[in-house]
Amino acid sequence: MADTLLEGRDLVKHYPVTKGLLQRTIGWVRAIDGVSFTVERGKTLSLVGESGAGKTTTAKAVLLQEKLTSGSIFFEGQDITKWPQSKLKTDYRPRVQAVQQNPWSSMNPRMRVRDIVAEPLVVNTKQTKQQNRNRVLELLDQVGIAAEGADRYPHEFSGGQRQRIAVARALALNPSLVVLDEPVSALDVSIRAQIMNLLKDLQAKYNLSYMVIAHNLATVRYMSHTVAIMYLGQIVEYGDTEELFNNPLHPYTKALISASMLVLPEDEDRQIKQIILTGEMPSPLNPPLGCRFHTRCSEAQDICSQDIPEKHAVGQQHWVKCHHFD
Repeated sequence: MADTLLEGRDLVKHYPVTKGLLQRTIGWVRAIDGVSFTVERGKTLSLVGESGAGKTTTAKAVLLQEKLTSGSIFFEGQDITKWPQSKLKTDYRPRVQAVQQNPWSSMNPRMRVRDIVAEPLVVNTKQTKQQNRNRVLELLDQVGIAAEGADRYPHEFSGGQRQRIAVARALALNPSLVVLDEPVSALDVSIRAQIMNLLKDLQAKYNLSYMVIAHNLATVRYMSHTVAIMYLGQIVEYGDTEELFNNPLHPYTKALISASMLVLPEDEDRQIKQIILTGEMPSPLNPPLGCRFHTRCSEAQDICSQDIPEKHAVGQQHWVKCHHFD
């Protein structure tokens, strides 16, 4: 039986839209609208979708950077949305860390690397300076940065090296879960594989769980065990990585996979035909009725604009929300 580390149940985050001097609420931006997922211990869940799909808001909710409108987050079986701030500070925040997308802007340029990596230790532990320094050197060694790099500044490193330093900082408190926001998208193509391999090696060594926010499907397929496809604040398809890539069911999933590879007309072996999405994602301020994807879907029928599709299970680890998935 799978060992669930983190579970999100019906997560909702709506932002008020206000107007006038009295800041009267005139509407709500539905950033995420009923998102549910699980992250297994030692496994990777990737959230995939276009900009505005709700991936980052979901990650911020997990990191407690956004207060949910409704819904629950369970960590090791306990509902942390009911915990007091004091318990969150000691029992949750240290165990859930993040690596940001941009290694250039995620570090203080005036701090030396040793202080950047040690910052979580200084804030959350009562170790001595020597203990912190030893831990920093240990962490830098684990991510492939030489000991002398501890006394240098971020601008003295390449983008790939900075991302390694960011990973070292995220591991300082021995977290159970690391949220990775587009961890390699800002890096040169030539070093993306190095960082992905580093992350996978660290996951295997420490039994880490990852939540990856990504749009590059090659990265997702290489790193993930489970994938959640998001569109306009909702998960439309969810499943085991290889099952989802080999048998995509939702028209949006098919379009994303189609866009990630060159599909030639004469290539008869391709099961996914080339799909070009028209239009843009509707505003989360006023999402379409029925299936939210119907305004861009080539398979849409009358029912799609009227009824919200139910969740259809297709096997043990795969489900989809679509009226015409079969």
